Amino acid sequence: AFLLITFWIWLSNSGPWPGNNQPSVRLADGKGRCSGRVEVFYEGTWGTVCDDHWELKEAGVVCRQLGCGRALSALHGAHFGPGLGKILLDNVQCTGKESHLGQCPHVGWDAHNCGHQEDAGVICSGSLFLFLNFYYSELKH
Repeated sequence: AFLLITFWIWLSNSGPWPGNNQPSVRLADGKGRCSGRVEVFYEGTWGTVCDDHWELKEAGVVCRQLGCGRALSALHGAHFGPGLGKILLDNVQCTGKESHLGQCPHVGWDAHNCGHQEDAGVICSGSLFLFLNFYYSELKH
């Protein structure tokens, strides 16, 4: 007899994975920690990300970096309100495989042609789903 047991485990994540040397990222002014305006911390200051070329691939990297599951939406036009201070990233173009937003190509830190009315936002699923399969095989004698 062959028995297949499938477990779905829902994990709520409490924060970003520790031990990375990439610039920090946070989501501001959203509903909960897994949605909001994208902000990055670079050289001692928090700043926003321009929405030029902002798609689900880029949003997915942010959600992954924060431990917030998968990206549901990549939002444009300061959906969560305009940020303050510097616009630190523009023309971010991820492949979707990066683990941190700082690994994605962009035009350079603090180089942009945007205003805060173009701040990027994301909505993440909020948790990770782990799909675990355990196979048990019983041999009949």
